[in-house]
Amino acid sequence: VQLQVSGGGLVQPGGSLRLSCAVSRSDFSINAMHWYRQAPGKQRDLVATIITGGMTTYADSVRGRCTISRDGAKRTVYLQMNSLSPEDAAVYYCHADATYRGLTYSYWGQGTQVTVSS
Repeated sequence: VQLQVSGGGLVQPGGSLRLSCAVSRSDFSINAMHWYRQAPGKQRDLVATIITGGMTTYADSVRGRCTISRDGAKRTVYLQMNSLSPEDAAVYYCHADATYRGLTYSYWGQGTQVTVSS
């Protein structure tokens, strides 16, 4: 399984970005997908989660400004980020928890850089 991440870039403070994470295989059952971020010199932090039933959770730092969603086939997950500030600048990673033939797997996508600067 590969997670293809896209959508990062440079945005001005107050701007918006939408990140995408596409799952390469459809025969794995995706249980949950997450967005993490890691700023230079800091640990990787969980930003948002969406589970199979559609329930979402957010870190306090992004709640109200970010929305995690998925397409109907659960092949792609998005992170819509609004009102971005320099504190949101980081490398953002997609992570999937999946089940295949009764076994659970964990996958990471490549990071995408989000830079917030005027």
